[in-house]
Amino acid sequence: MWLVLGGIASVQFGAAVAKNLFDTIDPTAMVWLRQATSAVVLLAIARPALRGRSREDWSTMVAFGLALGTMNWSIYQAFARIPLGLAVTIEFAGPLLLAVALSRRLRDLLWVALAALGVGLLGLEKTELDLAGIAFALLAGGCWAAYILLAARTGRRWPGLDGLAMASVVATVLLAPLAIPAGGSDLLDPRIVLLGAAVGLLSSVIPYSADTLALRSIKPDVFSILMSLEPAAAALAGMLLLQEFLSPLQWVAVAAVTAASIGATRGPDSLAEPMPD
Repeated sequence: MWLVLGGIASVQFGAAVAKNLFDTIDPTAMVWLRQATSAVVLLAIARPALRGRSREDWSTMVAFGLALGTMNWSIYQAFARIPLGLAVTIEFAGPLLLAVALSRRLRDLLWVALAALGVGLLGLEKTELDLAGIAFALLAGGCWAAYILLAARTGRRWPGLDGLAMASVVATVLLAPLAIPAGGSDLLDPRIVLLGAAVGLLSSVIPYSADTLALRSIKPDVFSILMSLEPAAAALAGMLLLQEFLSPLQWVAVAAVTAASIGATRGPDSLAEPMPD
């Protein structure tokens, strides 16, 4: 659990650092630098063994990489358009719906209603939110749900960080055709490359390594409980590093989504038996 909590803090403060650079480099190029850094570092650490892998091992890992790359790209597009805390609050619809889908309790529909109310409160603000930003955050939420399931499956099929390292390569290749034209000459600037590498460490290497290891010993629904802190962590990071101060109504929305997630995913049978190495 401490692995997941540490990953939450790392990814949200890394996102705040990245957003602060969007005036310097395109968000797509920044997320590609982040993903490329993750791939290089994880490959160096894991040195994955590729021989003897089944077709299902490969297909699971590739699906994981596609979800990973799409999730990162879409949430950065949302960050560029709406406040960090609100983007993550909307994105969290994905893990929340996953937790409800894994549950057999009818009362969980009430938690979905609470979360929907929280997101709906964002539409009551006098200031208009960018619709494209909201759409990108929702797309990221769907990919986040897929990421949770596929990270667990990949962790069972690939030892250690092998699967995550290979999935990061897939995500990097997926984003390259979009990122290289968008970044242009900025991708040759040593300062930009170093900052992108730092964002990669904070937002990808540390949190995704922690998540992959944690998901080998806890169920996806427990993971979702811990991840319910993401909206509040993002709002705090945005406030401290970006001066994105949320209104009282927006804080109520964040609290509603967080409470709904905790309520929907809590249960006496949440812990799983640890997976063997």
